[in-house]
This record gives sequence, structure tokens and C-alpha cells, in this order.
Amino acid sequence: MGQSKVLYSIGRVVCTPIYKLCYRYKAINNHTIPESGGCILACNHISFADPVLLGLCQKRRLFFMAKSELFKNKFFASVIRALGAFPVERGAGDNKAIKTGEDLIKDGEVMTIFIEGGRTKTGDLMRPRSGCALVAQQMQVPVIPACITVVGNPKHRFSKCVVHFGEPLTPEQLGLTPDGGRRELRNASNKIMDEIKKMREQDLREYKKG
Repeated sequence: MGQSKVLYSIGRVVCTPIYKLCYRYKAINNHTIPESGGCILACNHISFADPVLLGLCQKRRLFFMAKSELFKNKFFASVIRALGAFPVERGAGDNKAIKTGEDLIKDGEVMTIFIEGGRTKTGDLMRPRSGCALVAQQMQVPVIPACITVVGNPKHRFSKCVVHFGEPLTPEQLGLTPDGGRRELRNASNKIMDEIKKMREQDLREYKKG
């Protein structure tokens, strides 16, 4: 674990100037994640750069689910594991990955979940999946919504990027109870996504104002 923390810190130092140049990212409300304690960071997903952008905007170390294909190369797998990633089988409920995420939350870590279940091809927001709400329901921990928005021409390599964090949503605010059913999960997922939509709309309006 100590070696992983060192590699994580080195990665932040190396990536910061590169990502500042390529994405010109700006963080908004990056203080909303609690300073300690397990929680979930729920974000939209637009590019492979998203995990790094989120990590660079936060003091706390973030952990991520990543598609299992990325772990086929042993060297690359060891690197991304050290940077907080662990594999998940997409397209089916991966109980092992969910258990790993729950264990991290129990240990007081920040578990990052891309609420749409995959990357958007258009840049627009997609329908939320219930996985994020399911973990929040089972663990009874707050969810911090976050939105990554590319402003300007999304095809331009050096387009500006805004990383916006919302206020924590408690299980009570999301209507999540330990024994709740699918409707409860669906409603909570929509509430989280609504907050992400609000942040995206706000950031796009601010950009148009100049």
C-alpha cells in the first residue's frame, strides 16, 4: 500500500503540467468531498482522461472501477492498480468488483463510479445505471455528484475542460433505505443524474457568457 501511495503521488506530479496544457482544466467546488470517511464520487464519463482529471482536482486519493481489458498487460495492470484502479466486467453484474468497492468504502476511501456505465460517444449525458445507487444503498454513505464538461469545440485537442463537484447527497436525500427495491434505486439514480445535468448546464452557460 505504501508503494502504491508513492506511485500515486508521483503520477500526480507528472500528470499535472501535461493535463494543464492539454485540457486546460478548471476545478469548481473541489472542496465538497469530505476530508475523511468512505463515500462515493459519481461522475459522467466522456474520455479516458476522466479518472486522471478527477484525481488531479482532489487532495484525497480516488479509487476507480476500470474495464477488465485494461488489466491484460501485466505491467500496465500493475501501474493502474497502483493509481487506484481495479477491474470490472462490463455488461453484467460483477459482484467481485462491487465487493471491492464496498471494502474500499469500509476502509474510509473514496470510491469513484461513472454513473452512465460507460463513455459517451457524443459528449452528451446518457441514461444513468443503478450501480452507483446500489452501492450507496448497501453502504449507506453519501454520494458526491461530479460533472466533467468540455467547453468549446470538443474535437479540438486543447479545448478547455471544467471539472465541477456538487454537494454531498445523503442516503436520506436520495431516498435510499437498506431494504429498498428497484424503484428506489432508479429514483436515486435519476436524482444524482439531475445534479450532474444542472452542473453541466451551468458550466455551458458560463462559457457562452465568455
